Amino acid sequence: MKENRLFVAYKPPFVSSTHFLNRLKRKYNKSKAGFSGTLDPFAKGCLIVAFGNYTRLFSILKKNKKRYIATLWLGAVSSSLDIENILNIESVEPLSEDGIKCALNSLIGEVTYLPPKYSAKWIDGERAYKLTRNNVDFELENVTTTVYDVKLINYNHPFITFDITISEGGYVRSLAQLLCERVGVVGTLSSLERVSEGEFFYDNEKPLNPVDFIDYPKNRYFGDIEDIANAKKNIDLQLFEKQDEGIYLFDFDKFFSIIEITNERVKYLMNRIERC
Repeated sequence: MKENRLFVAYKPPFVSSTHFLNRLKRKYNKSKAGFSGTLDPFAKGCLIVAFGNYTRLFSILKKNKKRYIATLWLGAVSSSLDIENILNIESVEPLSEDGIKCALNSLIGEVTYLPPKYSAKWIDGERAYKLTRNNVDFELENVTTTVYDVKLINYNHPFITFDITISEGGYVRSLAQLLCERVGVVGTLSSLERVSEGEFFYDNEKPLNPVDFIDYPKNRYFGDIEDIANAKKNIDLQLFEKQDEGIYLFDFDKFFSIIEITNERVKYLMNRIERC
Protein backbone atom coordinates (compact mmCIF):
# COMPACT_ATOMS: atom_id res chain seq x y z
CA MET A 1 0.00 0.00 0.00
CA LYS A 2 1.29 3.50 -0.85
CA GLU A 3 2.07 5.93 1.96
CA ASN A 4 -0.73 8.44 1.29
CA ARG A 5 -4.32 7.38 1.89
CA LEU A 6 -7.65 9.07 2.66
CA PHE A 7 -10.67 7.08 3.82
CA VAL A 8 -13.58 6.97 6.26
CA ALA A 9 -13.39 4.57 9.19
CA TYR A 10 -16.21 3.58 11.55
CA LYS A 11 -15.27 4.19 15.16
CA PRO A 12 -16.96 1.82 17.61
CA PRO A 13 -18.44 3.15 20.88
CA PHE A 14 -16.52 3.40 24.16
CA VAL A 15 -13.08 3.90 22.63
CA SER A 16 -11.38 7.26 22.13
CA SER A 17 -10.73 8.55 18.62
CA THR A 18 -6.98 8.53 19.33
CA HIS A 19 -6.95 4.90 20.50
CA PHE A 20 -9.01 3.92 17.47
CA LEU A 21 -6.52 5.68 15.19
CA ASN A 22 -3.72 3.68 16.80
CA ARG A 23 -5.59 0.50 15.89
CA LEU A 24 -5.78 1.66 12.27
CA LYS A 25 -2.07 2.51 12.24
CA ARG A 26 -1.27 -1.03 13.34
CA LYS A 27 -3.76 -2.52 10.90
CA TYR A 28 -2.24 -0.70 7.91
CA ASN A 29 1.32 -0.57 9.29
CA LYS A 30 1.48 3.22 9.14
CA SER A 31 3.28 5.67 11.41
CA LYS A 32 2.09 9.03 10.08
CA ALA A 33 -1.68 9.26 10.49
CA GLY A 34 -4.39 11.61 11.67
CA PHE A 35 -8.14 12.08 11.86
CA SER A 36 -10.55 14.97 11.51
CA GLY A 37 -13.40 15.70 13.89
CA THR A 38 -12.95 14.02 17.26
CA LEU A 39 -15.77 11.67 18.23
CA ASP A 40 -16.60 11.40 21.92
CA PRO A 41 -15.54 8.06 23.41
CA PHE A 42 -19.14 6.90 23.89
CA ALA A 43 -20.05 7.88 20.31
CA LYS A 44 -19.65 5.81 17.17
CA GLY A 45 -19.60 6.35 13.45
CA CYS A 46 -17.88 8.21 10.66
CA LEU A 47 -14.27 9.29 11.26
CA ILE A 48 -12.22 10.79 8.41
CA VAL A 49 -8.71 9.30 8.50
CA ALA A 50 -5.60 10.15 6.49
CA PHE A 51 -2.14 8.63 6.20
CA GLY A 52 1.09 10.23 5.05
CA ASN A 53 0.98 13.67 3.45
CA TYR A 54 -2.80 13.49 3.14
CA THR A 55 -2.93 14.45 6.83
CA ARG A 56 -2.19 18.01 5.64
CA LEU A 57 -5.52 18.21 3.85
CA PHE A 58 -8.05 18.17 6.71
CA SER A 59 -8.55 21.94 6.79
CA ILE A 60 -9.53 22.14 3.10
CA LEU A 61 -11.81 19.11 2.76
CA LYS A 62 -15.56 19.43 2.16
CA LYS A 63 -16.77 18.24 5.55
CA ASN A 64 -18.87 21.04 7.02
CA LYS A 65 -22.39 19.65 7.48
CA LYS A 66 -22.32 16.76 9.94
CA ARG A 67 -25.24 14.39 10.38
CA TYR A 68 -25.91 12.44 13.57
CA ILE A 69 -28.44 9.99 14.93
CA ALA A 70 -28.84 10.64 18.67
CA THR A 71 -30.85 9.07 21.47
CA LEU A 72 -31.82 11.17 24.48
CA TRP A 73 -32.54 9.35 27.76
CA LEU A 74 -35.12 11.35 29.67
CA GLY A 75 -34.65 11.41 33.43
CA ALA A 76 -30.94 10.54 33.38
CA VAL A 77 -28.40 13.10 34.63
CA SER A 78 -24.71 12.92 33.66
CA SER A 79 -21.72 15.13 34.41
CA SER A 80 -20.43 14.58 30.87
CA LEU A 81 -23.90 14.87 29.25
CA ASP A 82 -23.60 11.29 27.99
CA ILE A 83 -24.00 7.77 29.28
CA GLU A 84 -20.42 7.48 30.59
CA ASN A 85 -20.84 9.51 33.78
CA ILE A 86 -24.40 8.96 35.00
CA LEU A 87 -25.06 10.68 38.34
CA ASN A 88 -28.76 10.08 38.83
CA ILE A 89 -31.80 8.55 37.14
CA GLU A 90 -35.28 9.79 37.92
CA SER A 91 -38.70 8.90 36.63
CA VAL A 92 -40.34 11.46 34.35
CA GLU A 93 -43.83 11.65 32.96
CA PRO A 94 -44.29 10.78 29.27
CA LEU A 95 -44.25 13.68 26.82
CA SER A 96 -46.48 14.36 23.85
CA GLU A 97 -44.95 13.51 20.50
CA ASP A 98 -46.17 16.81 19.08
CA GLY A 99 -44.41 18.66 21.90
CA ILE A 100 -41.16 16.84 21.17
CA LYS A 101 -41.39 17.66 17.46
CA CYS A 102 -42.08 21.31 18.26
CA ALA A 103 -39.05 21.46 20.59
CA LEU A 104 -36.83 19.81 17.98
CA ASN A 105 -37.96 22.25 15.28
CA SER A 106 -37.16 25.17 17.60
CA LEU A 107 -33.48 24.20 17.41
CA ILE A 108 -33.25 24.84 13.65
CA GLY A 109 -31.10 27.87 12.81
CA GLU A 110 -28.18 29.44 14.65
CA VAL A 111 -27.92 28.28 18.27
CA THR A 112 -25.49 29.74 20.83
CA TYR A 113 -24.56 27.75 23.93
CA LEU A 114 -21.72 26.66 26.20
CA PRO A 115 -19.89 23.54 24.98
CA PRO A 116 -19.54 20.60 27.40
CA LYS A 117 -16.68 20.72 29.89
CA TYR A 118 -16.03 17.11 28.90
CA SER A 119 -14.96 18.09 25.37
CA ALA A 120 -11.83 18.19 23.22
CA LYS A 121 -11.68 21.99 23.16
CA TRP A 122 -8.25 23.45 23.87
CA ILE A 123 -7.94 25.53 27.04
CA ASP A 124 -4.48 27.10 27.49
CA GLY A 125 -2.84 24.19 25.68
CA GLU A 126 -4.80 21.46 27.43
CA ARG A 127 -7.94 19.56 26.48
CA ALA A 128 -11.04 20.62 28.42
CA TYR A 129 -11.93 17.05 29.36
CA LYS A 130 -8.51 16.51 30.96
CA LEU A 131 -8.85 19.68 33.03
CA THR A 132 -12.33 18.59 34.10
CA ARG A 133 -11.12 15.13 35.15
CA ASN A 134 -8.34 16.77 37.18
CA ASN A 135 -10.83 19.13 38.88
CA VAL A 136 -9.18 22.22 37.38
CA ASP A 137 -11.48 25.24 37.34
CA PHE A 138 -11.80 26.96 33.97
CA GLU A 139 -14.30 28.89 31.87
CA LEU A 140 -15.56 28.02 28.41
CA GLU A 141 -16.74 30.54 25.83
CA ASN A 142 -20.03 30.28 24.01
CA VAL A 143 -20.04 28.66 20.59
CA THR A 144 -22.58 29.13 17.82
CA THR A 145 -23.77 26.15 15.81
CA THR A 146 -26.04 26.10 12.80
CA VAL A 147 -28.69 23.40 12.97
CA TYR A 148 -29.63 22.74 9.35
CA ASP A 149 -32.21 20.03 9.92
CA VAL A 150 -33.62 17.91 12.73
CA LYS A 151 -36.41 15.37 12.84
CA LEU A 152 -37.85 12.86 15.26
CA ILE A 153 -37.13 9.23 14.42
CA ASN A 154 -38.76 7.52 17.38
CA TYR A 155 -40.14 8.22 20.85
CA ASN A 156 -40.26 5.18 23.12
CA HIS A 157 -40.46 6.68 26.60
CA PRO A 158 -38.06 7.54 28.16
CA PHE A 159 -35.96 7.55 24.96
CA ILE A 160 -36.14 10.12 22.15
CA THR A 161 -34.20 9.25 19.00
CA PHE A 162 -33.67 12.05 16.50
CA ASP A 163 -31.74 12.80 13.30
CA ILE A 164 -29.83 16.10 13.32
CA THR A 165 -27.55 17.87 10.82
CA ILE A 166 -25.30 20.62 12.18
CA SER A 167 -22.31 22.75 11.24
CA GLU A 168 -18.74 21.68 11.92
CA GLY A 169 -17.63 22.11 15.51
CA GLY A 170 -21.07 21.68 17.05
CA TYR A 171 -21.84 19.58 20.14
CA VAL A 172 -24.89 17.34 19.97
CA ARG A 173 -24.63 16.69 23.73
CA SER A 174 -25.19 20.39 24.42
CA LEU A 175 -27.96 20.65 21.83
CA ALA A 176 -29.64 17.71 23.56
CA GLN A 177 -29.55 19.71 26.79
CA LEU A 178 -31.29 22.59 25.05
CA LEU A 179 -33.92 20.11 23.90
CA CYS A 180 -34.35 18.97 27.50
CA GLU A 181 -34.88 22.57 28.63
CA ARG A 182 -37.52 23.09 25.97
CA VAL A 183 -39.51 19.99 26.92
CA GLY A 184 -39.05 20.71 30.64
CA VAL A 185 -37.22 17.58 31.80
CA VAL A 186 -33.67 16.47 32.54
CA GLY A 187 -31.89 14.01 30.28
CA THR A 188 -28.62 12.91 28.74
CA LEU A 189 -27.50 11.26 25.52
CA SER A 190 -27.43 7.47 25.71
CA SER A 191 -26.29 6.98 22.11
CA LEU A 192 -24.69 9.07 19.37
CA GLU A 193 -23.76 8.01 15.84
CA ARG A 194 -22.13 10.26 13.26
CA VAL A 195 -23.58 9.23 9.92
CA SER A 196 -21.63 11.59 7.66
CA GLU A 197 -19.28 14.57 7.51
CA GLY A 198 -20.02 16.71 4.50
CA GLU A 199 -19.65 14.35 1.55
CA PHE A 200 -17.82 11.73 3.62
CA PHE A 201 -19.57 8.56 4.79
CA TYR A 202 -18.41 5.10 5.80
CA ASP A 203 -17.83 2.68 2.91
CA ASN A 204 -15.65 -0.15 4.23
CA GLU A 205 -12.54 2.07 4.47
CA LYS A 206 -12.41 2.45 0.70
CA PRO A 207 -9.52 4.71 -0.45
CA LEU A 208 -10.78 8.11 -1.61
CA ASN A 209 -9.41 10.53 -4.16
CA PRO A 210 -8.81 13.70 -2.10
CA VAL A 211 -9.20 15.91 -5.16
CA ASP A 212 -12.91 15.01 -5.15
CA PHE A 213 -13.26 16.52 -1.67
CA ILE A 214 -11.12 19.68 -1.85
CA ASP A 215 -13.16 22.86 -1.63
CA TYR A 216 -11.19 25.05 -4.05
CA PRO A 217 -11.86 25.78 -7.72
CA LYS A 218 -9.65 23.96 -10.22
CA ASN A 219 -7.14 25.81 -12.34
CA ARG A 220 -4.91 24.67 -15.20
CA TYR A 221 -1.29 25.38 -16.05
CA PHE A 222 -0.28 25.33 -19.71
CA GLY A 223 3.47 25.50 -19.16
CA ASP A 224 5.98 22.84 -18.14
CA ILE A 225 4.53 20.67 -15.36
CA GLU A 226 7.95 20.65 -13.68
CA ASP A 227 7.50 24.35 -12.94
CA ILE A 228 4.73 23.46 -10.50
CA ALA A 229 6.42 20.24 -9.32
CA ASN A 230 9.55 22.20 -8.38
CA ALA A 231 7.61 25.17 -6.92
CA LYS A 232 8.96 27.68 -9.41
CA LYS A 233 8.31 31.18 -8.09
CA ASN A 234 8.47 33.43 -11.13
CA ILE A 235 5.74 31.79 -13.19
CA ASP A 236 4.12 33.75 -16.00
CA LEU A 237 0.49 34.11 -14.94
CA GLN A 238 -0.51 34.10 -18.60
CA LEU A 239 0.20 30.36 -18.49
CA PHE A 240 -2.68 29.92 -15.99
CA GLU A 241 -6.19 29.35 -17.29
CA LYS A 242 -7.54 31.48 -14.40
CA GLN A 243 -5.47 34.49 -13.45
CA ASP A 244 -7.72 36.22 -10.90
CA GLU A 245 -6.58 36.42 -7.31
CA GLY A 246 -7.65 33.43 -5.25
CA ILE A 247 -6.75 29.93 -4.09
CA TYR A 248 -6.81 27.16 -6.69
CA LEU A 249 -6.37 23.42 -7.00
CA PHE A 250 -3.93 22.31 -9.71
CA ASP A 251 -4.55 18.66 -10.49
CA PHE A 252 -1.95 16.64 -12.41
CA ASP A 253 -1.66 12.92 -13.14
CA LYS A 254 0.81 12.08 -10.39
CA PHE A 255 0.34 14.90 -7.88
CA PHE A 256 -1.74 17.96 -7.04
CA SER A 257 -0.93 21.36 -5.57
CA ILE A 258 -2.80 24.16 -3.81
CA ILE A 259 -1.65 27.54 -5.10
CA GLU A 260 -2.66 31.08 -4.18
CA ILE A 261 -2.50 33.89 -6.72
CA THR A 262 -2.11 37.26 -5.03
CA ASN A 263 -0.62 40.58 -6.19
CA GLU A 264 0.25 38.88 -9.49
CA ARG A 265 2.47 36.43 -7.64
CA VAL A 266 2.28 32.71 -6.98
CA LYS A 267 2.33 31.28 -3.46
CA TYR A 268 2.45 27.50 -2.92
CA LEU A 269 0.19 26.63 0.01
CA MET A 270 0.50 22.86 -0.42
CA ASN A 271 2.83 21.68 -3.11
CA ARG A 272 3.30 18.36 -4.81
CA ILE A 273 0.96 16.15 -2.79
CA GLU A 274 1.61 12.76 -4.34
CA ARG A 275 -1.40 10.67 -5.35
CA CYS A 276 -2.05 7.36 -3.63
